[in-house]
Amino acid sequence: MTAVSRPFASRRSVEEVEEGKLLAPKFDADGFLPVVTTDAASGEVLMMGVMNEEALLRTIETGEAHYWSRSRNCLWHKGATSGLIQKVAEIRIDDDQDAIWLRVEVAGGASCHVGYRSCFYRAVPVKQSERPIALAFAETSKVFDPAAVYGDAPNPTRL
Repeated sequence: MTAVSRPFASRRSVEEVEEGKLLAPKFDADGFLPVVTTDAASGEVLMMGVMNEEALLRTIETGEAHYWSRSRNCLWHKGATSGLIQKVAEIRIDDDQDAIWLRVEVAGGASCHVGYRSCFYRAVPVKQSERPIALAFAETSKVFDPAAVYGDAPNPTRL
């Protein structure tokens, strides 16, 4: 019987985690790592998601972003349905290896299922006393029509 090697190193000491040369991610109690995804060229924040071990491994192995969809409770290859694939330019992990930063190139120029370039298409005003708080649209036009791409099927990420 052959031993299967583990893809990630064990977390033995703070020094190894923070200064070592081996990937030893710390997934949270639910098995997730937060992931901030930015455009590789502009640095613009496109989205925030989570990865489980399988999503991180698939991202590393394929060079395309995979996440865990908490709303659908399944592995999610970003862009598999829409064609808006995120090609990974660089993966970085933070100092204590509990968060990921992906720098990506996006086929089709958008990352948000609502049709905007970024999932962060609205701004929250600072020092706002009005209630309820009104959002301002930072992006004013959509890159694509979600109904044309996804159809009229109910979106499980919507309330």
